Amino acid sequence: MRVTNVHKMRELDRKAIETYGIREELLMENAGIAAFELVSSICGGKIAGRTFTIICGVGNNGGDGLVVARKIISMKGNVQVAIVGDIERFHGASRLNYEIIAQILDHMHHITEAQQLQDLLNESHFIIDALFGTGLDRKIAGIYKTIIGMINDSGKHVISLDIPSGINGDTGEVMGVAVNATHTVSFGLPKIGNLLYPGFKYGGELYVSHISFPPELYESDELHISINLPPPLRPREPDSHKGDYGKILFIAGSAQYLGAPYFAAMSFLRAGGGLSYLATPDRISTHIGARGNEIIILSQQSTPSGSIAYENKDRLLTAADSATMTIIGPGLSLDEETQQLTRELIAEIKSPLLIDGDAITAVAANPEIIKQRPSPTIITPHTGEMARLCHVNIDFVLKSKIDLLKQTCMDLHCTIVLKGAHTLIGFSDGKIVINLSGNAGMATGGSGDVLTGSIAAMVGAGYSTDDSVKLGTFIHGFAGDLAADTIGIDGIIASDIMDYLPRALSLYRSNHDSLIHTYYHKLTVI
Repeated sequence: MRVTNVHKMRELDRKAIETYGIREELLMENAGIAAFELVSSICGGKIAGRTFTIICGVGNNGGDGLVVARKIISMKGNVQVAIVGDIERFHGASRLNYEIIAQILDHMHHITEAQQLQDLLNESHFIIDALFGTGLDRKIAGIYKTIIGMINDSGKHVISLDIPSGINGDTGEVMGVAVNATHTVSFGLPKIGNLLYPGFKYGGELYVSHISFPPELYESDELHISINLPPPLRPREPDSHKGDYGKILFIAGSAQYLGAPYFAAMSFLRAGGGLSYLATPDRISTHIGARGNEIIILSQQSTPSGSIAYENKDRLLTAADSATMTIIGPGLSLDEETQQLTRELIAEIKSPLLIDGDAITAVAANPEIIKQRPSPTIITPHTGEMARLCHVNIDFVLKSKIDLLKQTCMDLHCTIVLKGAHTLIGFSDGKIVINLSGNAGMATGGSGDVLTGSIAAMVGAGYSTDDSVKLGTFIHGFAGDLAADTIGIDGIIASDIMDYLPRALSLYRSNHDSLIHTYYHKLTVI
């Protein structure tokens, strides 16, 4: 499914009106009907006799709320409409719906002081949040801040229209305070803010209605953001052999970091990979070899600090020449000699390359190296590493994730997996996908190394670079979800995620369609 920003959503609305003749009043009516159907579903179809407080701002979001009010009234529900703001600011379709509801209801509540709302909230069975839409770009203050706090303190079911009031539609940022909804229905398409944290956690169960847009509108190739829905896995042929599933070279590890190289190289195998070669310092190679007997160890000369020495360069380049893909970076250390080696290897390795961990720091000194590479390049930074790569601060990354990721991928001609809650994947053509698998328990040391191995396994199995990244990221998150389902999110460690990779692959292969649509109850089309 496609995802959009606020500006593009307005363009889609305009195109629906101007190109397809779907008038603004119809779009608002369709949005309100979709929201009403969700409300009815939550109520088990029992609208009559229940009390609904609908809190409306004076923009289009408030107009959507007024349509919902009318639908509830028609089903004999008790409706309390509370309007916050100057009613003279209603215009267009919103104004029309205000005038209609004014003819139906004997009284509406024009809220000028937050306390006027308290009795209405106390009397409610359900609250419908139609205060602000997706275009909010300022911090919430004054009466609006107080009202949102009262909604959150009410303990009632809260259904937000389009996005919880207080969430920035483009970033998911909380604009000071935000409604903590139990359900949200987004109109047209989900907005970025519906799916990125922290906005996602405020939305409760997320639904989307296309409000009668034709498919060519909401599936347009002009929409460059989508949810990660990877392709099915191909079957493993009974007469296949280890060479069919890739020969991956991992250049990783140092005396300070023994876990990272192990988890990356072993997760490749646990995710279905064929041959895992680990080039690692001689000081730690015996230890890793004893822990992972299935890994083929290529022992390297060490620097005095215990990292991979520069003198290994020619041997590493030769090894990379025969590899399906090379991984460089997990636990390499920041030793300057190793960092210089890393930069030269990234520039000269001819095979597809995945740059992770300390190798990202090395190449951040000269990102042009990536742009000049002739073969596919994948980079897997967390937020701090992305900041270093792009020479910006972390706050800028957090507030501009989508735009920064898109521009960087296009500038460097590479694929970037920006790790975090709802990992983002950016491609060199400017397209972005949002991965919804995974959970908070996966915020643990080594989890990123398991992701690296998972992506490498998909490359080894012969998938394209794009599909490998989509599959590897989704399967990694799915394995974490399986671990959480079994042992809970508290105390999950990287080895738990890695151990569930085979089960994740098996379930994904045998139940692809149902898994995509039923395992992740994170977005439902209505």
